[in-house]
Amino acid sequence: MPESSGTEDQEGEPQEDPSASSDSGARGDVRERDDVPEDAVPAPRTADAGGTGHAQSPQAPQPHPDWAYPAARHEPLLADLRSDPPAPVRTATLCAALATGLLSMLLLGDGLALNLLIIAVPAALGAYFAAQRAGRSPRPWTLTWAIGGLALLIVPALRDAGWPSFLAIVSAVALGSLALHGSRTWPGVLLAPLGIFDGVLTGVRWGWRGLRERSGGSRSGPVLRAVAATAVLLLVFGALFAGADAAFAGLLGDLIPDASLSGGPWRVLLLAIGVVGALAVAHTAAAPVRWDRLVVGPGRARSRVEWALPLIVLNLLFAVFNVVQLAVLFGGYDAVLEKTDLSYSQYARQGFWQLLIATLLTLAVIVVALRWAPRDGDGDRTLVRAVLGTLCGLTLVVVASAVRRMDMYVDAYGLTRLRVSVVGMELWLGLVIVLIMAAGVWGTSWLPRAVAASAAAGVLAFGLLSPDGLIAERNVQRYQETGKFDLEYARGLSADAAPAVDALPEPMRSCALEGIADGLGAERDPWYATSLGESRARQILEDSPPKAAGRACEQVGQETSYR
Repeated sequence: MPESSGTEDQEGEPQEDPSASSDSGARGDVRERDDVPEDAVPAPRTADAGGTGHAQSPQAPQPHPDWAYPAARHEPLLADLRSDPPAPVRTATLCAALATGLLSMLLLGDGLALNLLIIAVPAALGAYFAAQRAGRSPRPWTLTWAIGGLALLIVPALRDAGWPSFLAIVSAVALGSLALHGSRTWPGVLLAPLGIFDGVLTGVRWGWRGLRERSGGSRSGPVLRAVAATAVLLLVFGALFAGADAAFAGLLGDLIPDASLSGGPWRVLLLAIGVVGALAVAHTAAAPVRWDRLVVGPGRARSRVEWALPLIVLNLLFAVFNVVQLAVLFGGYDAVLEKTDLSYSQYARQGFWQLLIATLLTLAVIVVALRWAPRDGDGDRTLVRAVLGTLCGLTLVVVASAVRRMDMYVDAYGLTRLRVSVVGMELWLGLVIVLIMAAGVWGTSWLPRAVAASAAAGVLAFGLLSPDGLIAERNVQRYQETGKFDLEYARGLSADAAPAVDALPEPMRSCALEGIADGLGAERDPWYATSLGESRARQILEDSPPKAAGRACEQVGQETSYR
């Protein structure tokens, strides 16, 4: 959500006095409150004969502030990170929270699809109203996170597969937390989701105080009570009339979600979750936790030899490995396979996981190296850029080799969920390395947000590409070329794979679609809980139902299996 206004920098955080933390290193990295000036350190006290302390006289020499201990702290650990208490909750925010709860109660009981996006809209509006009341205005990164989070919630509406939808929902929560907090540092980006959970209890108390104030005679109190009473009456009597008349129930079923009394406790719980969640989001928008105030200081700088020698040797090792990889990538498979006594697919499978781990470890090495890098002048900066830039460039060749090995493995054994996932992860790690190289040239202030945005964009692209549909399409194409097809695996795919397997010849088509049909079940979900992938699959099954079953499918599977 929007970032705070007032005396802020260009990213919405309050400006802090640089001198406030200048002596943090000498004090053991213990940070004092931002609102306590550096000269407010108490004067040392001495004990008199009676055991009582008194301040030293003004004429006594005062110790240097770097040698003074900070004052004792009695505030909670997060006291330095909390914003000022938010202003009283607006009526618009309360209405948005109530709308979120009612939509959660009506739409969430049947599954996850378009309903998530519908519910997120009033919650986002409530957060906007609360931030506006707190004097926070939208900024470019805030809008980026908010729009990106809502865009990610489109994935469950499009795809029937649960795994890309789960990734999209988790990523949407992460982007929403970044929008609420306005974080821009590594601690802020990584810890921002915790701020929403911190706002659960405080948000409920904040909303309850606002509701009590309005019920005590304010102008908006009668409106809120009238809306709540209307909603309760419609739900109760609508459910009773639907149970009394089938025609009326059918009319309601076509227009609104099922509000029968049979699932009453579950729907009341969904109502509470929606209201509490919306209030937590709004309270976070009004008074976010300032995670960016958590400062991780640089490590002790090492000498050039101590720092550079291990990395230069590592670069040489990478260079030798990459020379071999380039020879293999450009047609040296036969010679390599003769020396290793491995098959084409075994060579590919053997190396991919090691190269993926090597890429992850390289990122860890870069992080540690930057923390302990020498930084005495331009010469040190040039050395760091040269050594780490070379390491990043060589790592990109390792990434290309890993992706090529997985492509070889897919040619031999087909595409699966695990294989497409790890290739996507490897490609994203390569992008992160490119971003690190760019940060070495243009600075690092934008890097945490760029890495978070690239991860969210990757998850969104992953969901929009329909991984189950891509797996089925690639394996069907491979069957047409080689006659090999993992029928048992295709039967376990989601409804997103139905359009691709529909192109298979009979009886293989019917065998694959039969497994997808079993996963869908006979009962249709409401429109708001039905994904586009499920809708397309049901249409295919209705137009041409599966014909083969039982032993015929077992025989087909044995004839086409490549495992």
